[in-house]
Amino acid sequence: MEFQLLAKGIALAGCAIGAGLALIAGIGPGIGEGNAVSKACEAIGRQPECKGDVTSTMLLGCAIAETTGIYGFVTGLLLIFVAPGMFMNFLG
Repeated sequence: MEFQLLAKGIALAGCAIGAGLALIAGIGPGIGEGNAVSKACEAIGRQPECKGDVTSTMLLGCAIAETTGIYGFVTGLLLIFVAPGMFMNFLG
């Protein structure tokens, strides 16, 4: 009985710590997209005639970079809402 209670506590703590670490993944895309927009504005300022090309390339790069943050967010949600129930079923 005590072992099951301890095992459930450890499983829940692991899910909480993992979810927190997964949600930290949102920091990287934010910094990367900020740098990309900064450089795109700088490029447009230097050569305004390339505005369309620079903007479309920047938007594509930002969309690809954002997927990392979305993967981290989805992983965090799964660890918060789905994984604890699965662990509790395994532990009895």
